[in-house]
Amino acid sequence: MTKVLVTGTAGFIGFHLAQHLLDEGYEVVGFDGMTDYYDVRIKERRHQMLLQNEKFTCQIGMLEDLEGLRQLATQARPDVIVHLAAQAGVRYSLENPRAYVDANLIGTFNVMEIARELGVDHLLMASTSSVYGANDEMPFDEREKCDTPLTFYAATKKANEAMAHSYAHLWNLPVTMFRFFTVYGPWGRPDMALFKFTKGILEGTPIDIYNHGEMYRDFTYVTDLVRGIRLLIDAVPQRPEDKGEIADYDSLSPAAPFRVVNIGNSDKVRLMDFVEAIEAECGGEAKKNFMEMQMGDVPATWADATLLHELTGYRPQTDVKEGIRRFVAWYRDYYQV
Repeated sequence: MTKVLVTGTAGFIGFHLAQHLLDEGYEVVGFDGMTDYYDVRIKERRHQMLLQNEKFTCQIGMLEDLEGLRQLATQARPDVIVHLAAQAGVRYSLENPRAYVDANLIGTFNVMEIARELGVDHLLMASTSSVYGANDEMPFDEREKCDTPLTFYAATKKANEAMAHSYAHLWNLPVTMFRFFTVYGPWGRPDMALFKFTKGILEGTPIDIYNHGEMYRDFTYVTDLVRGIRLLIDAVPQRPEDKGEIADYDSLSPAAPFRVVNIGNSDKVRLMDFVEAIEAECGGEAKKNFMEMQMGDVPATWADATLLHELTGYRPQTDVKEGIRRFVAWYRDYYQV
């Protein structure tokens, strides 16, 4: 049985990934800091649900605590590490950049050190579509240069990719980085647009719509995302001596067992269409507060997910209206509204 160490299991994506792995019979060891970036109660509830499965164990701790992380990992001896824990949020990085240094740089370094020490079969780590920054050629392709990040959050994630490539090369450690594209779904984060919009519409309070609604996002339903991650666990990047010719669609490094993979729905949705779908599901019209583009934000994201399909045979496919329907149903049930 494969044992997987997942960081961030009380988080939105980590919770769903752990649940998916447990459903497939994996043994999952969770690690989470339970930070108060948003309501800790929803994080605690996610962990409570996971703990109903005897194959799930977890430890609360901060990524910056190398010895605590090392003690857990040495005892667990995972075959695979999936590193999802991070300080999230594009906008919060304008207010508290130090949190991103601590969690995303120091914390990720600690995870890589543990993976190196244990010699795991595969290290998979979360990046973000935000690393594409000022790039304007779409859909975004993993082989593009990403040298123009527009927020400090994106800069720390780009740094993670560079750090991971060096470790893959130096220690022959197979690493896959996956770039997420606007993930949404049940048990989502309260700071994300879908959560805020649903709350505002149901409560009759105004919602902020940036760039006057002229924005596009590649919305990716969370269960599609975690299915992609699960399949990528088996797509271990080849070491340089085993490579042969690299396919022209592949981001596989010629110098290391390292690859970057987009996980997105490969479809850009206009923000106002997204809002209208939420209004229809909630049965009310939003009070809209139209605003200018927020500093560091981008007008559009759109994933080329060809590489994911070539590696796994899988394409995310949940229609955004169906995903919204499932989220609103969860929200009404969770908050009893």
